[in-house]
Amino acid sequence: MIAAVSLFLIVTFSVLITKVCTIALVHTGLSEESAKFQSRSAYTGAGLSTQETENIMNHPVRRKIIYNLMLIGNAGIVTAMSSLILTFVLPESNASRLYGFLTIVLGMLFLWLAIRSSWVNKGLSRIINKMLKKYTDLEIQDYAAVLHLKDDFKIIEAEVDSDGWMCNRTLEELDLRQEGITILGVERKGAGYFGSPSGNFKMLPHDKVTIYGKAEGIESIYNRKKDHYAHIEHQKFVEKEEQRKASDQEKINASTDT
Repeated sequence: MIAAVSLFLIVTFSVLITKVCTIALVHTGLSEESAKFQSRSAYTGAGLSTQETENIMNHPVRRKIIYNLMLIGNAGIVTAMSSLILTFVLPESNASRLYGFLTIVLGMLFLWLAIRSSWVNKGLSRIINKMLKKYTDLEIQDYAAVLHLKDDFKIIEAEVDSDGWMCNRTLEELDLRQEGITILGVERKGAGYFGSPSGNFKMLPHDKVTIYGKAEGIESIYNRKKDHYAHIEHQKFVEKEEQRKASDQEKINASTDT
């Protein structure tokens, strides 16, 4: 019976630890789904893909989080397996084994319901965020809020097609700023990552570009081919951006007048 309760407590602490690490990884800039997957993979020792491993190893804070999680995970899994075995080996009667089995089943069911509860998730997230901010030097930052990822503004990473409108053209020639589109960075195979590239930077085939702007404009850019319609699309979104800026200016003027 004691072994069954111990097993339940170990699993509960394991879930809590992976939750803490997931939130910590999110604060380093990872998406929630990616952070959740990496935390669980590191804890269970399942391993990560090459690209995800590089994303962790190249970031000192992420690397430290995953390293500590792997150490804790090894100890947790061994302890959990030992408790599971003892639950059915130590008891001398079938009744004791049955009680232990029921304790594990009911405990896991309760834990599963708690994990799936949005109320529990929000409450835990608030508590963990406060503790991370108070007891660690981890930079707590809501990137979605900082980049204003609402009102149809998005960040998208996409690859430059060899026959696409952007291919083999400089940022100055593309003039994306006039469309309200910002190039945050470009990852080029064999050359590395170029953050906030300047106007003379030329897009090459298979470059992975991180773009910030309106979803409609970004989708239009990646659908354009090297033809006359690409120029028409560019002018259309330039006009839309001018209208948006004019509308924003009216709001600014109205707020200053009041």
